[in-house]
Amino acid sequence: MKEVKIYSPATIANLVCGFDVLGLCLKEPCDIMHIKLMDEKKVVIHSADGYNLPSDPAQNTAGAPLLEILAETDLQIGFDVTIEKHIKPGSGIGSSAASAAGAVVAANHLLGNIFSKEDMVRFAMFGEKVASGVKHADNIAPCIYGGITLIRSIFPLDIVAIPAPQMLITVVHPQIEVRTSDARQILRKEVLLKDAIKQWGNVAGLVAGFMKNDYELIGRSLEDVIIEPVRSMLIPGFDEVKKRCKEAGALGGGISGSGPSIFMMSKDEATAKKVELIMQDIYNRIGLPHHTYVTTINNEGVRIVNGEK
Repeated sequence: MKEVKIYSPATIANLVCGFDVLGLCLKEPCDIMHIKLMDEKKVVIHSADGYNLPSDPAQNTAGAPLLEILAETDLQIGFDVTIEKHIKPGSGIGSSAASAAGAVVAANHLLGNIFSKEDMVRFAMFGEKVASGVKHADNIAPCIYGGITLIRSIFPLDIVAIPAPQMLITVVHPQIEVRTSDARQILRKEVLLKDAIKQWGNVAGLVAGFMKNDYELIGRSLEDVIIEPVRSMLIPGFDEVKKRCKEAGALGGGISGSGPSIFMMSKDEATAKKVELIMQDIYNRIGLPHHTYVTTINNEGVRIVNGEK
């Protein structure tokens, strides 16, 4: 097999209180990628959309992980990659992770599935380092594993798949860009012990809520006392969106990744649709262009759609 086409989904990192350790995979939107094997040991990147993505593979979030695969193996092959992005860079819903994870999953498939999921996460994190300057896996892991994932540790890598009840996810993407690297720079380097204790309780409560199918516990635990108060200042309308959506019946939510997208979780589609209308109303009134999505948890992750052996 010489070529494969994949759909690589958007993801939500942090899940409010789980900075850099929790992530969730979405059904949509998805990037589309075509990857071909070449006889020469190199990586070639093509862009099939209007985004000005780096063509230098070392500076591209899909190219960097593939270069790492080539450096670690003695296979005399290369990869030709075409990326059609439907997840806007800088949107906060895992655009860089979709490219990195999609490239690694496709490459592994073409090579006969020689890598484990943890190996694929490890390679894909080189793409996140290109994007933000830091290796983190809270978008990468759910993109590859599907569902909700807990990154207990990066070094050594320790990823735990978290079962969760069915939920609807509503996302609004205000059409501004918040770069992950910039959003990390404004964070405090130290936190008060009382805030850390509260945050630990919320992370543990959220994981327990997912595993027990306890919607009320999930809702109570979707609270961030460390990151959100700082980053929310970068997102117009954030406080109103969160307040009105919770009043309308959403379980809770917050900033998706580093923003500017905002997500809210709901038990049912009727509530999720009501939340979408509230988001649209707020940003129409502000006069800020935006996109909204109502979707569900994607338990599959990156999906291979052709190229079976």
